[in-house]
Amino acid sequence: MKINAILQHRKPCFSFEFFPPQSDEGVARLISTVEVLRPLEPAFVSVTYGAGGSTRARTIEVTKAIKRDLGVEAMAHLTCVGADVAGLRGVLDEVAEAGIDNLLALRGDPPGGSGTFVPYAGGLQHASDLMALVTRDYDFCVGGACYPEMHIESTDAATDLRHALLKVASGAKFLITQLFFDNERYFSFVARARRAGIAVPIIPGIMPITGAEQIARFTSRCGASIPERLARALEVRKSEPEAVLDLGVAYATLQCVDLLARGVPAIHFYTLNKSPATRAVVSALLAARPWEPARGLRYLDGAEALLEGALSSIDDRSE
Repeated sequence: MKINAILQHRKPCFSFEFFPPQSDEGVARLISTVEVLRPLEPAFVSVTYGAGGSTRARTIEVTKAIKRDLGVEAMAHLTCVGADVAGLRGVLDEVAEAGIDNLLALRGDPPGGSGTFVPYAGGLQHASDLMALVTRDYDFCVGGACYPEMHIESTDAATDLRHALLKVASGAKFLITQLFFDNERYFSFVARARRAGIAVPIIPGIMPITGAEQIARFTSRCGASIPERLARALEVRKSEPEAVLDLGVAYATLQCVDLLARGVPAIHFYTLNKSPATRAVVSALLAARPWEPARGLRYLDGAEALLEGALSSIDDRSE
């Protein structure tokens, strides 16, 4: 089933993102992880695409297995990196033949972390170019990425927003945000996007923090920021992995309560191929159901108080 149809008929939706392992044993473990999450009834699962197409076969294999063997709707990622148009068409043909209906079209990161993206000879330069190719010649439901705090290469917010507009004009049926930890940045971006004429669903992307050093690396690479008080909370717990994990799950849960109580259509979780943190967050949300109006107001007030208390508690520890 196409994701744009799922988003119309099911609210809210929860979805999970994974990356394809390099080995058969890793694939088997990943399928087991998805199976653990299946009782949460994800709307869809997405599978990333390695740099330069390095995991192309695994991406298609895992995406197909999730849909065929687990009965969970799946979305394959595809980037412009390391392929000309003929090569991209070859991948698209494989994905279509595998019975996959959904595709997340991305430009991709510069190879080798060079910092500057240079199109492959005969290839494409922008995600919107890839979207235009896909929507013109294939029958996928295409999604794209957007950035509440701007893409790391963007010079200003207006230019960044124009790129999002171009993606929608090129066929994107929904957008998924880069990870963020300040909900006001998400809502501010959505407001600006709506004023600019973007009407498609904008799905917030949430990453429960499971490691202090790991999240520092991720945010430095993608340009996302960590609010000062959360950063201090992580700093004072950095030698206590379990405490960092507990804080990460609690913060993500409260973040999602706020998002759902304020009407987001869906939440996409960056799982890092692990189930416990995401399962804990989504299980709590399903129990609390903050998207229901009466519950939402109650839980929103409670979430704000709990978050304030959790972050305030670090002040004594950091003095």
